[in-house]
Amino acid sequence: MYTRILFANRGILPLLLLLMAGCLHPAAAQHRNTIRANLVEDTHLIEIQQEFTYVNQSADSLPSLFFNDWNHAYSDKSTALAERFAEEFKKSLHLAKREDRGETEILTVVDEVYRGLNWNRLPGKDLVEFRLGQPLAPGDSTRLFITYTVKLPPNRYTPYGYGPDGSYYLRDWYLTPAVYDGTWHLYNNKNLEDLYTDIADTRIDFTFPDSLYLGTNFVDINLSQFPERQVATLRGSQRKSCDIILNHHKPFKKHVTPFLFVVTDIESQKYPEMLQGISIDRITRFIHQNLGDFPYEQLLVSETDFNKNPLYGLNQLPSFIRPYEEQFQFEMKFLKTALGSYMRETLFLDPRKDKWVSDAIVNYLMIRFVEEFYPDQKLLGKISNWWLVRNFHLAQMDFNDQYSLLYMLMARSNRDQALATPNDSLIKFNQKIGNTYKAGLGLAYLADYMGEEPVQKAIKDFWNEHKLERVTPSDFRESVEKYATRDIDWFFDTYVTTSKQIDFKIHRVEQAGDSLSVTLKNKTGTEVPISLFGIAEDSVVSKYWFDGFSGTRTVQVPQSGEERLVLNYDQNIPEFNQRDNWKSLGGFFSGNKKLKFQFFKDSENPYYNQVFYMPVANYNFYDGLTPGIRLTNKTLLQRPFVFDFAPTYAMKEQALVGYGRFTYRHYHGKSGFYVTNYAISGSTSHFQVNSRYSTLTPSISFGWRPADLISNERSSLLLRYVNVFRTIDPALGDLETDPDYSVLNLRYNHLENNIINYFSWFADAQHSADFTKLAFDMEYRKLLESNRQINLRFFAGVFLRNKTESDFFSFALDRPTDYLFDYNYLGRSEDTGIFSQQIIIAEGGFKSKLQQPFANSWMLTGNASFNLWRWIEVYGDMGFLGNQGDSARFVYDAGVRLNLVTDYFELYFPFYSNNGWEIAQPDYDTRIRFIITISPRTLTGLFTRKWF
Repeated sequence: MYTRILFANRGILPLLLLLMAGCLHPAAAQHRNTIRANLVEDTHLIEIQQEFTYVNQSADSLPSLFFNDWNHAYSDKSTALAERFAEEFKKSLHLAKREDRGETEILTVVDEVYRGLNWNRLPGKDLVEFRLGQPLAPGDSTRLFITYTVKLPPNRYTPYGYGPDGSYYLRDWYLTPAVYDGTWHLYNNKNLEDLYTDIADTRIDFTFPDSLYLGTNFVDINLSQFPERQVATLRGSQRKSCDIILNHHKPFKKHVTPFLFVVTDIESQKYPEMLQGISIDRITRFIHQNLGDFPYEQLLVSETDFNKNPLYGLNQLPSFIRPYEEQFQFEMKFLKTALGSYMRETLFLDPRKDKWVSDAIVNYLMIRFVEEFYPDQKLLGKISNWWLVRNFHLAQMDFNDQYSLLYMLMARSNRDQALATPNDSLIKFNQKIGNTYKAGLGLAYLADYMGEEPVQKAIKDFWNEHKLERVTPSDFRESVEKYATRDIDWFFDTYVTTSKQIDFKIHRVEQAGDSLSVTLKNKTGTEVPISLFGIAEDSVVSKYWFDGFSGTRTVQVPQSGEERLVLNYDQNIPEFNQRDNWKSLGGFFSGNKKLKFQFFKDSENPYYNQVFYMPVANYNFYDGLTPGIRLTNKTLLQRPFVFDFAPTYAMKEQALVGYGRFTYRHYHGKSGFYVTNYAISGSTSHFQVNSRYSTLTPSISFGWRPADLISNERSSLLLRYVNVFRTIDPALGDLETDPDYSVLNLRYNHLENNIINYFSWFADAQHSADFTKLAFDMEYRKLLESNRQINLRFFAGVFLRNKTESDFFSFALDRPTDYLFDYNYLGRSEDTGIFSQQIIIAEGGFKSKLQQPFANSWMLTGNASFNLWRWIEVYGDMGFLGNQGDSARFVYDAGVRLNLVTDYFELYFPFYSNNGWEIAQPDYDTRIRFIITISPRTLTGLFTRKWF
C-alpha cells in the first residue's frame, strides 16, 4: 500500500531513535538548524524562515560566517555554474530567460539580539558572507535569523528544481554553513555533486501542496493535513543537508530488511516486485557485511540519483536491446545508487578534493559484488552469444573488465588525471567515469597484491571509525596500513597522487637448470608491484608477485610445466600496454603472435596481431558512391602506431580510389609540449570526369596544451610536404598548370574552443617551385549577455613571389581551388549546379560569387555576422584584392545566414554585393550557398566534445 510519506510509524520509535542518536553524538557542540519552508507551487517559490545556531568549533575567532547558497548558481550568466556549462558546450542556462532561472533573495538577516547583519555574495555568486557584529570566540555560539525566498530553476539544466510534470527534486536548496577547519572551504556549485557543508542537527517544517507525495533522506516524524496543503516535520541528526523529492504519480516504496530501512522509487517493469524485494535484501546484506550499520533511520535510494550517475555503457541502450538479465540490471542499478547514497550521507570527506576515496570504496564493492554473485557475467551480456559477435575479444571480456577498459580509454589518449586531482579540475569523462573506475581498480589491485581480507577489513574499519565525522585520505591510509601485509606506500604515493603509467614487459627468459631466469623491464619507471603467471593449456600453474623496481630486474622462478609466462594475466593491474606481456617457452617460432583478421573494430587482444576489416563508402560528384573495405590495426583503445588503408571502387569512374596512411604518436607529458605526430599518407580520387589526382604527404606535427586539461585551448605546429600527381581526360583539354607539383607547408594553429568565447588563428607559409606565399587567419565568436552572437573573421594573404600564369594557386574570395586537397568538396571542379554552391569558409570567406574572385598578389578580407533571432543571422563581408598589374579592388557582400549548427550545417542567402541586389536577380536559387558536414568522425566530435 502506497503512502504519501516515507516513514509510516508516527509513534515513539522515531523519537527514541533521535534520542539515541543525541546520546551517541552530543549536541552541545553541534550546529542547530530550524527551518520553516513553504512551497508555492504556482511560482515554484519556497518561502523560508531559518534559525541557525552556529557553534565555533575551531581555535580561531570568526568575524564572519560563510554559507553555501547553491540555488543562486542558476541566477545569471556569470555564475561559476554558468561558466562550467560553457566549458561543457551547454548554453541552455546562458540563453535562459529571467523567469526560467533560479535565485535566492535574502530579505533579512539578524543575530540573536535582533541586530541586522551586513552580508555580501562572493565571486561565483553562490556563497554568502555574513559579517558578525563582533567576532565569534572559540567554543561560543551565535544565532542567525534569516528570511529569504528560493526561486527554483526548471530541471532542464540539472536534475534539480521543478519538472514539467509538476514534480520537484530539492537538493542544496537552503543555506548551509561552509566548513571551517582553520581555513574556510568555499566551493562554488559546478554541477559536480560535491557540496561541502558542515553537519547540523536540523528540523524542517515543510509545507507543500496536498497533491504531491514526499520522499526524503531525513526522518518524517509528522505529517499534518490542511485544506489543499500538508506540512511535514522532518528531522535529521548530524546531517549535511536535506533532500526532498515531490511527485504526483509515483510514491516511494518502503523495504524493511534485517539490516536497513530502505525507501526507493527504483524499480523494473519486467522484474517482479517480490523478486525486487529479495534483490534489495541481498544488496543491503552485502553492504552491511562490507561496511556496517547505517547510522541513520533510513536510506533514500532514488531513480533521480541513479540518472545523475548511471551505469555508463550498454545499459544506456534502449530497453528492447538491453543486453543484461533484468535481475542483474536491477541489482547493479540499485547497488550503485545505494552505495553512493551511503558514502554521501555518512562520510564527511571534502568531496571537491578527496572524492577518490569514496569512489574507490563504491567501485571496489561493485567489483566484489559481481565477483561474488555474477562471476560469469560478460561485459556484453546476452549479446556475447550472438553469432556475429561471439568471436570478438570484446564479447569474451568479463563485466568487471569494463573498469580497466574505460580508464585506459583516457590513459591511451594521454588525458588521464591523478586520483588526487580536485573534482572541478577533472575532464568530464574522468570526473564521471575514468577516475572513479581507476579508484576502484586501485583497491582491486591492492587486494590482489596483499589479499582481499586485509583490504576488506581496512574498508570496514575506516568506515566504522570515521563515519559521521570529518575525514581525510590520511585517515583512509592509516586504516589500510593497519591491515597491510606488505609495503603499500606505492599505492598512496604513486598510484593515487600521480598519473604515471604502469607498463612492464618480459625482456627475456632463459633456462637455468630446473628454474627459469626471467628478466623483466619497467618501461615507464613507475615503481609498483607486478604479477607474473605461468600458463599451461590456458590454465594458471604458477603465480608470483614482485615489488616495484626501475630499469630491469632478473628473477629466478621454479619451472612447473609452464608453456608461457605472462605478466598481469588476470589484468587486475591497469597496465598501459599488455601486448608485450608474454613469452612462449616453446621456441622462437612458437613465440610469434598469430595474425588475426577480424570483421569490424574490436577491443585490444594482447595475444594476437589484429587487423580489422570493415565496409566503408564515400561519395563525391565525380566518383559517385565509392564502396570499399577498410583495413586497420586501430582498436577501441588508442595505440602509438596505426596503419589505415581504405581501397574503394568508384562506381561512376569504374576505377579504384581510396587512401592509406601510417601514423605514429609520441606523448612527452601531460601539458606544455605534450605530443609529436609522425605520418605519411596518400590518397587518390577524381577531380573531373576521367581525371585523377593522387597525393603523397609525409608530415610531422607538434602539439601544446595547458596544464588545466579542462581548458579547450590547444596549439600545434605542422610541417608537411604535399606531393600532387594529376592526369586529365584529353577530351577536357589541358590543365591550367603543370600536372604534378609539390608544396612545402608550415602552419601554426592556435585554438580556444568555447561556446561563449571562441577564438582561433593560424599563420601559414607555403613554398613551391613557382610561388612562395604567407597567410594569416583569425576568427572570433562571442555569445553576448543579450543572447546575441557576434562572429568576426579576418584573413590576410600575400605572395612573396609568384611565377604562375593561372589562378590555380591564387587566393580566392569564395571558393578556394584547394590545390592541397584539404577540403571535403563534394564537387571540387564544379562551376555550376548544386555542388558549386557548397562553401567552405577559408581564405576570403565570401558567400556571393563575384567576378574575378582571385588574387595573385595579395588579399585582405573581413567577415562578420550577427544573429537577429536564435539561428537567424545577418552577415557582411568586405575586403581588398591585389593582382599583379592591376589596381587594388574593393569587394563586399551581405545577406542572411541560417546558422543551424555552427561549422556543421549552415545556409547563406546573399542579398547585396558588387553584383548589385542579388535577391532581385534571375535564378536566385543558384546563389544560395551551404555548409554541410557528412564526415562521421567530424559529426561525432559534435557530441563527444563535452566529455573530453
